[in-house]
Amino acid sequence: MANINRILVVGGGVAGLTTAAALKRHDLPVELVERQDTWWAPGAGFLVHANGMRMLTSLGLGSGVEKAGALVRRWHFCDQQGHLLSETDLEALWDDTGPCVGIERPELQRALLPGVVDLRCRLGTSVTTLVQDDSRVRVGFSDGSTCHYDVVIGADGMKSTVRNLILGTRSTSELGAMTWRSISQISPIPGPTAIQFHLGDGCLFGFMPIGRRRIYGFNYVITQRFHDPLEGRLERLRHRLRNFGPRVQEYLGALERDDQVICSTMMWMEIKEWHAGRVVLVGDAAHASSPMMGQGGCMAMEDACVLTEELRSARTVEDALASYVRRRKPRVEWVQRQSMGLANLLTASTSARDAMLRERGAQLMQDRFGPLVPPP
Repeated sequence: MANINRILVVGGGVAGLTTAAALKRHDLPVELVERQDTWWAPGAGFLVHANGMRMLTSLGLGSGVEKAGALVRRWHFCDQQGHLLSETDLEALWDDTGPCVGIERPELQRALLPGVVDLRCRLGTSVTTLVQDDSRVRVGFSDGSTCHYDVVIGADGMKSTVRNLILGTRSTSELGAMTWRSISQISPIPGPTAIQFHLGDGCLFGFMPIGRRRIYGFNYVITQRFHDPLEGRLERLRHRLRNFGPRVQEYLGALERDDQVICSTMMWMEIKEWHAGRVVLVGDAAHASSPMMGQGGCMAMEDACVLTEELRSARTVEDALASYVRRRKPRVEWVQRQSMGLANLLTASTSARDAMLRERGAQLMQDRFGPLVPPP
């Protein structure tokens, strides 16, 4: 094993908490910094696929996530009126990999925090400088302090400061789509254990149970970026989806306020280098993707565990980081391609798309997710 006395994880979201938990579980010396003053987690709903749950279970965190969320056993594609086009049994698809769990994003954050108990975690602290030589990395922090580390891990998301400091600014690319996300506390619309995609013309609306009689709703629209002001946002969402079927209308009718609806532009990023010297990237900092497969967080969880394996087994830090990238890139790039392909399919010509999903929707799901069943 490489000689490692101190590791820094930058970022306290899904990627950072999972990475720190994996390192801690295997007795590697780790500390974490997070720029936010609290363990605040933005977002609405989150689907942890079975490959992500496999990683969390190996870290002793799986049961906490299951308790805080809802099991998702089936995946439905429906037409705009809610008529079923295809159904996939997720338990059969993933075999014994693990369950799929729908969960509210802040609940996921809380469920991951036990993994960093007893670690040194500094909130309200960001990285300002990174200077490295052959043996260590000198890190400057926003509080004016500096410290040396054997490895620095950038788990600080799509707008990663670590990535910008070591590789130069890498801009993200727009997907040409926007989303409107919300959570409503009503009786489960798609049934207690199913995620549904209702497919319209150039847009879709989805539902997913996330526990405690709450439903996560998401509207994905092919459009160029525009500003959707908070005032009147809910009414505009209802108007845009006025031609969707009764289940969509029931969900929208249960929302009460504009601030229940989060609007964002869909971005992605593909870069060649994931590490430089003793600094390495995980999660969205390295490979932000289209959300259509729901694999962004799961890829970060796999990154965390694979990187930890390599740091424990490689002869040098440099060997470990290079091996981590070799192992992870093909799988991550597969997800990025398939996620983009699924987005294109679901927003294609309505009649051709619906006919294809009726004929081979379940096979499509098997083709896209099947390669993720074997461990990373």
